[in-house]
Amino acid sequence: MSETNPTTGSTDAELDDDWEESPPANDASLPSNRFFDRELSWLAFNGRVLELAKDESIPLLERVNFLAIFANNLDEFFMVRVAGLKRRLETGIAAHNNVGRGPQQVLSDIHAAAYALQIDHARVATDIIRPAMELAGVAITSIDDLSPADRKTVDELFVSQIFPVLTPLAVDPAHPFPYISGLSLNLAVRVQNPKSGEENFARVKVPAILP
Repeated sequence: MSETNPTTGSTDAELDDDWEESPPANDASLPSNRFFDRELSWLAFNGRVLELAKDESIPLLERVNFLAIFANNLDEFFMVRVAGLKRRLETGIAAHNNVGRGPQQVLSDIHAAAYALQIDHARVATDIIRPAMELAGVAITSIDDLSPADRKTVDELFVSQIFPVLTPLAVDPAHPFPYISGLSLNLAVRVQNPKSGEENFARVKVPAILP
């Protein structure tokens, strides 16, 4: 049984009869650039995060946080999406994406876009944020610029709180290259045997518990 539509006064059956199904779209008539590459679109989004770090109307510490968010986003992007593209290449799955580009082409586009973003990120951090922090009384200095008293404080802090939790892992014929977990901070260092003077390459993971 049909019901009358209180708005139009027509019955459901009449509405069904009046409805004309749209013909399927002809892809040939649509512009070829109607799609954006997913990976490049994501990089453009992260670029907008970086733009927030440049916005002087935003409090300074929030702008510093946007710099950190941008860097963390980019790390995750390479760990997940770029790694996925490389796996597709290694396995021979070279299907084109929605804009007609294969994995190798997309990787080339990603590297160009990501490189430009990283250059801009470094410029913003060095030329904009760091001077603004110094004006606000927060200075990032090298150890060579510290006073003797400050140097003593830093040395004591390192010996008491940082050095005990560091574990260098040597890399030599007897020790294969250690596993490096995703998104971890690591240092590549050269260590010297105090007795023999022999130098070895080592990896030091910076524990997440450190400030």
